[in-house]
Amino acid sequence: MKKLPIGIQTFSEIREENYIYVDKTKYIYKLATEGKVYFLSRPRRFGKSLLLSTIENLFKGNKKLFKGLYIHDKWNWEKTNPVIKIDFTKGKFISPEDLEDTLKDTLDEIAENFQIELKRRTTPNRFAELIKKIRKKTNKPVVILIDEYDKAIVDNIAKKNVLKNNQEILKSFYDVLKGTDEYIKFLFITGVSKFANMSLFSSLNNLDDITLNRNFACICGYTHQDLKNNFKPYLNNLKEELSIPYDETVEKINYWYDGYSWDGKNKVYNPFSTLKLFNDKKFSNYWFGTATPEFLIEVLKNSKDYKEVLKPIIVEESHFMAFDYNNIDPINIFFQTGYLTIVEEIIINDIIHYKLEFPNFEVEKSLLTRLMDLNLYKEKIGVKKEKIISYIEKMDNNNFQKEMKAFLAKIPSRIHIEQEYYYQSIFLAWLNALSFETEGESPTNIGFTDMILKEEGFVVVAEFKFSKINPNTNIPVISYDKMLKTAMDQIKDKKYYEKYLDKKIIAIAIAFAGKELQTQIYNCEK
Repeated sequence: MKKLPIGIQTFSEIREENYIYVDKTKYIYKLATEGKVYFLSRPRRFGKSLLLSTIENLFKGNKKLFKGLYIHDKWNWEKTNPVIKIDFTKGKFISPEDLEDTLKDTLDEIAENFQIELKRRTTPNRFAELIKKIRKKTNKPVVILIDEYDKAIVDNIAKKNVLKNNQEILKSFYDVLKGTDEYIKFLFITGVSKFANMSLFSSLNNLDDITLNRNFACICGYTHQDLKNNFKPYLNNLKEELSIPYDETVEKINYWYDGYSWDGKNKVYNPFSTLKLFNDKKFSNYWFGTATPEFLIEVLKNSKDYKEVLKPIIVEESHFMAFDYNNIDPINIFFQTGYLTIVEEIIINDIIHYKLEFPNFEVEKSLLTRLMDLNLYKEKIGVKKEKIISYIEKMDNNNFQKEMKAFLAKIPSRIHIEQEYYYQSIFLAWLNALSFETEGESPTNIGFTDMILKEEGFVVVAEFKFSKINPNTNIPVISYDKMLKTAMDQIKDKKYYEKYLDKKIIAIAIAFAGKELQTQIYNCEK
């Protein structure tokens, strides 16, 4: 069984060390044979670095690494090109001096590899000199690959002085690419955001932005077919671990990690989360902690209203043409960082619009947890957890309901949305924050349970029901009693608790209407 390439972004290592490689070379072939200069925006941890590493090995002519892949018998391996690869992913750019030093060191290292001496003093001039001298020495046009071109900007959104100076340095550096076009065979640039403030997109007016191009919607990430073709042994292992049928295992993976789309039709799984799931054999929020840029957290801290990104929203295509860091647009940031995705393309008055939503449960749950961390009161976690455990074990519905109501009341209006999935998500996030072991949409042989909560002495099976408020009477359209009965009947009829019969089973029904709720606790053993 091939190994899982968790955190490995080097194509040669993956191919030589028996790691799984999901073949993306059909997209690379199309890029390399139909154009010259490209830009791609994708969130972090989505495989951009591996994509560039694959392109690098292709142009260097490392044919043996591509055996069995789409491009192997289609590429002219006799023709090779020198490659300049500039990788910003590993740098720390806390000051303009750091950025300057990184650029100079990178250029010097590349020059040494080509046995070239750089004599120009300024960084832009040394970059231009490097390109021209490599072209002259090899008698071949140069391939230039730039990974995370915007990292020195993204990492300093909250530090305006550093940001401004870094922007000026990079502006001059990227300007070189236009003046050296005749020496360049192929140029591919990746990043998280498309910045209006950078000269990159004005200087390189022939730069093809393929971010929303349907032909390249699946160039990063795993498709449903990729999962079946490449990870079948791991899917079977996970199925055995969960003790559920194969189809239900796939369905749950879809719910947690699928749904990212850049055209509204083609969907992909988050590759990092999917690999971690197969490795750890449990569903969890793997991506948020490792892929959330600091500037998103800054936006969350300063935004006055989150509702626009917590519910479906429709925006024009032009909304994503560029991002201005002097005038931060939360919708644009949430989309570019992967917290909103395109679920549908809509034509309104002959203009393309996109409907945006959360891509999946992992993102929704993670984001709501972060919002609550930023907004809700802090209480001693251990004390609160022990109280809740005590109320559940004693079947003390009155005090349990008071705790739930107190939590709901403290959620700021700016993150409150009247939808059932929202209530489910915020309570899962809250209980997770209190260090409970919870699981949302837990599969059974006849459906999915809204929530499972596991403790040493018992297991809670919970169902959530929601009703809108009648604006004329200010009371729920569906009564609390009816919602609670429906939820409890669902637990009993579908026997969601059957796979936990070796433990004490407690069923909880929770009914919401606006910012009010009622609960019912039932001992399944009685």
